[in-house]
Amino acid sequence: MFNAAYATVKATLSAGRDITDCAKGIGDMIGAQETLRARGEKKQNSIWSALAGKDTNDFEEFMALEKIKTQRAELIQTLQLYGRPGLKDDFLKFEADARKKRRQAAQEAEDQRENILTWVLLGAVAIAALGGMGGLLWMALYLRSL
Repeated sequence: MFNAAYATVKATLSAGRDITDCAKGIGDMIGAQETLRARGEKKQNSIWSALAGKDTNDFEEFMALEKIKTQRAELIQTLQLYGRPGLKDDFLKFEADARKKRRQAAQEAEDQRENILTWVLLGAVAIAALGGMGGLLWMALYLRSL
């Protein structure tokens, strides 16, 4: 995904169009880089990898991140050459803000999933407790009638 977005940005700039015309591509690049990095961290922190004893240092992911690093450096150079003065600094600030927002959104989604799971489990416990109490009441009434 990063490579496709990078190719779009590069083609747009090579055609002489303004840097603002490729804002979506730049956003896609940032998103793809964060997704790849998060997937690598998730693999490393996975309990299944720890239990299976698998080596989570995938060379392919490492090389993909290295390629992204190189392409990102080229993009920053392009921003310096074709953009307005100070665009590189604005881009770096935008990139940092976008990362913070995505991490915050991911954390909020995780918190919401945990909250839903908690309520589902509490509901299941409540239903089981009510069923148990109903069963005990029925048993008491049944034994009393004998």
